[in-house]
Amino acid sequence: MLDLATLLTILGMGMVTYFTRICGFLLLRNKTLNAKQTQMMSVAPGCVFISIIAPEFLTGTSGDILALLVTFIAALRLGMLGTIVVGIASAYGFNWLLS
Repeated sequence: MLDLATLLTILGMGMVTYFTRICGFLLLRNKTLNAKQTQMMSVAPGCVFISIIAPEFLTGTSGDILALLVTFIAALRLGMLGTIVVGIASAYGFNWLLS
């Protein structure tokens, strides 16, 4: 069972995420983006994902490093969702096997 602080943290992060998406929509709804801006917006989710997971893998265990290698290979062949699933599963699996 989640304690109250964890639940409030999750809800707060969800609200902040939703708020930033709504603000982005409201700010850009009447704008026309050029090709360079459109390209930048399409790679932004990947950059955010990398900035979140990179510190863990750089300071993590050997299981984390192995999972990073598997995830990198998956990223070359799969889409974003498939890569995330492979990354989570391989991190769990390698850390379980090596603990």
